[in-house]
Amino acid sequence: MSFMAQDLIKIFSGGEPTLLANAVSEAIDSAIGAEDRVLKLQELSNEEYSMEELVDAAQTVPFFTQQRVVVARSLNRFKISELGALLAYLENPSPATVLLLEWGSGAVPKKLVDAVSGAGGRQIKAGAPAGAKGKREWFDREFESCGMSFDRHAQIQIVAHLGDDVGRLSGFFEVMRSAFGVGAAISGEDVGPYLGEQGSVPPWELTDAIDSGRIQESMDVLQRMMGAGNRHALQVMASLHNHYEKMLRLEGMGIYNERDAASLLGVKGSAFPAKKALKQLSQIGASNLKQSISLLAEADLDLRGRSGLDNETIMEVLVARLARQVTS
Repeated sequence: MSFMAQDLIKIFSGGEPTLLANAVSEAIDSAIGAEDRVLKLQELSNEEYSMEELVDAAQTVPFFTQQRVVVARSLNRFKISELGALLAYLENPSPATVLLLEWGSGAVPKKLVDAVSGAGGRQIKAGAPAGAKGKREWFDREFESCGMSFDRHAQIQIVAHLGDDVGRLSGFFEVMRSAFGVGAAISGEDVGPYLGEQGSVPPWELTDAIDSGRIQESMDVLQRMMGAGNRHALQVMASLHNHYEKMLRLEGMGIYNERDAASLLGVKGSAFPAKKALKQLSQIGASNLKQSISLLAEADLDLRGRSGLDNETIMEVLVARLARQVTS
């Protein structure tokens, strides 16, 4: 089997363990093909292996196979100063070794990414994009490649239920394949019993619901953030403060277009956050914005011990009041 240069060296990163493991596993299966897994694969996964052992494995000559596949896991436990042997290897990598580097969570050092790229390899970021559009496209690709046909209602139900917990999707697909078989056509009515607990949701779903004055939806989203999402009340407060601070900075500045709003707010890249803040400011009005800021300040004091209420109740009251400001 012949490999292009970029297939010989890959470095995987991502904060979702399931998606990361799946990406590495797929790369291993692809690299091994129909050859003997025992003869071809060497995995370094314990916490004791050194850079020298990794390089030694990568330089070992294949035995009864055309190539070796070497996998190094949890590479992010090494400091950049400890990667010298690997960086040196990447200057002249063995053409007989497929090297799969599992970095893990956190940013991969630029020096290592550049070395992998310079050796003809590439970085693979395992996970769903953070933005709503990118996440929808990611889900669409996953549905297309899962080996089953979910109707649109089923897809909407699954995406809404999992929320931010995208790492559960592959396991859900496995369950559905076991229950219905590969190639099955699956409807929205079919998926309900297999979905399990609701997943978390991103902060913008809460602010969108509040901005639209949808009180019950705002409460439901809050419950998912603090329940399945395991977000502390102060983390949710930080998101709300950031949201309303944008509007407060725009208030009274005489700004009416998203470009000027983005400039004032220091928004880099897409001006969409500035556009949203500008639009919501026009809807809520200066008086209600001032009242919302006061509600945030009061709730912040309550969370820090002023009231005898529990954090969940404080946040529920706050969110309901903020959503009501939009319709008052």
